[in-house]
Amino acid sequence: MNQRFKITRSMQQNNEEQPILLEECKAYFSSKPDFTYSTVLNIVGAESTMTIEGDFFMWHHEERQYPFRLYMGELYVAISNEAIVPIMMEAASHLHADIVEG
Repeated sequence: MNQRFKITRSMQQNNEEQPILLEECKAYFSSKPDFTYSTVLNIVGAESTMTIEGDFFMWHHEERQYPFRLYMGELYVAISNEAIVPIMMEAASHLHADIVEG
């Protein structure tokens, strides 16, 4: 089972919680050559395909794609490959946010 993490500003010391904005994510991930933006995520199974709508930043790595999903001001990512960890940490640092499990 994959561990799921979120990049969030809800842990910040200041009293005003600032959500991570779509515009911030688009600006950051567009500067990364291995990322593309998509409004749908297709999950293909043996017998069916599931489509999820949302804001996805797809990381292309070794012939696979790994979604970073922006949802309600937080960025979610599942660690299905250890190579995702430094990418997630860099994104959190750039967005001035924390990483929490969940």
